[in-house]
Amino acid sequence: MMGKLTAQAIAERALEIGDAEGLDTVTIRRLATDLGVTPMALYWHYKNKEQLLVGMADHLIGGFAPKQADERPWREQFRDLIEGLIRTLRAHPCAKSVIEQIDPVEVPNFLAVWNQALGLARSAGFGVDESCLISKYLLQSAIAIADAPVHVKTVAPEVLRAKLAGLRSLSEEAYPHLVEMASPLVRGTEPGLYDTFGVDLVLGGIEALAPKG
Repeated sequence: MMGKLTAQAIAERALEIGDAEGLDTVTIRRLATDLGVTPMALYWHYKNKEQLLVGMADHLIGGFAPKQADERPWREQFRDLIEGLIRTLRAHPCAKSVIEQIDPVEVPNFLAVWNQALGLARSAGFGVDESCLISKYLLQSAIAIADAPVHVKTVAPEVLRAKLAGLRSLSEEAYPHLVEMASPLVRGTEPGLYDTFGVDLVLGGIEALAPKG
């Protein structure tokens, strides 16, 4: 790859490697080899791994490009925000690790999303402290929903059977609900329902707590 090497192209390739092989395998030297350039060519854009992680995070968050605040109800705009984050996180297996290792203040696209979430919380009538908490809960909820076991590769049938048998063998008198719901607890729910219900649960909680005016 001897054409014009951009910071975006480097970040994109770094994400591809991180997704396929894990974030620890992403190094300047490895990237240079993959891109067909010398490590010095990459140092022009990213002086070290820390700066590269910031570039990867910026590229990640910029990938879903949330719409600017508009006249729609704040709940709809919050939904766009959290669903966009979930899609982005799920599209890149290494995304969670990247986000955990960067300082959001250094990531322009993260700042834009964060600022938008804070503004939406304020427009819903929440105070400063509550708005800060809401923005944090939204990010953590998106990470948790995107990282759900329901979307991970299927577990071996014998493992499922053993877990199911374990729950069903519990005392129905002591644990009636665990016994009743053993199957969905072990086998999981339909992935689409998991996502939509999870987002509704988060947004429903924010809506229920929003000052009524």
